[in-house]
Amino acid sequence: MWPFDSWHRFPPLASATPEGLVYVGGELTVDWLLDAYRHGIFPWPLLDGDRAYLTWFSPDPRAIIEFKNFHVSHRLARRLRRGEFTFTIDRDFSGVLQGCAAPRHAGGETWITPALAAGFEALHEVGIAHSLEAWQDGELVGGVYGVALRGYFSAESMFYRRRDASKAALAMLLRHLEQRQFQLVDIQVATAHTRNLGASLLPRNVFCARLQAAQHAATTFGTKLTVAPVPPAG
Repeated sequence: MWPFDSWHRFPPLASATPEGLVYVGGELTVDWLLDAYRHGIFPWPLLDGDRAYLTWFSPDPRAIIEFKNFHVSHRLARRLRRGEFTFTIDRDFSGVLQGCAAPRHAGGETWITPALAAGFEALHEVGIAHSLEAWQDGELVGGVYGVALRGYFSAESMFYRRRDASKAALAMLLRHLEQRQFQLVDIQVATAHTRNLGASLLPRNVFCARLQAAQHAATTFGTKLTVAPVPPAG
């Protein structure tokens, strides 16, 4: 684990735009990415036709998911009780990343540019980025990936190829993180979908205080999924 506060390449968060833009430029190396995530900043490239601009954000307020607020629908709980999915950790990080990077519809764009994907791959190689995969009949059908820094997890993206697979993967990820005694699960920006799942908002200064505390927690992401396969019905 790199020492805390080894770098700080970004301006103060108070200088961010109303949209949360902190910085333009930089590099998608392990050092830059760690510096960003440690200080409540994340890369979110802006696309303009064939060009992608490397931009870094820290929105205010910040979206998180509290373990106690996560909603598992009765339908999803039934599917999990029937064992329709199996789950693994870090078995196919690249496959999950590629699934998340695929455009959601024909001709669509994706914020996970090849350069950003390479940056996440580099974080995975040093044990900072992780994936949780959902499988059916030996096929990768969904998953979620993110960045883990001790008791903090930034959930970056999820995907599905069969109904409910991404929700199932997220449910298992949250149960795994709760069992590992993580303190903060960041989803960055709330959407109608994540609000339905139980997302809530924190003022940025409150989020950053919790972020710093979580990074001093004595926990790790772990290498195996040890939680029971069925979360409680919501």
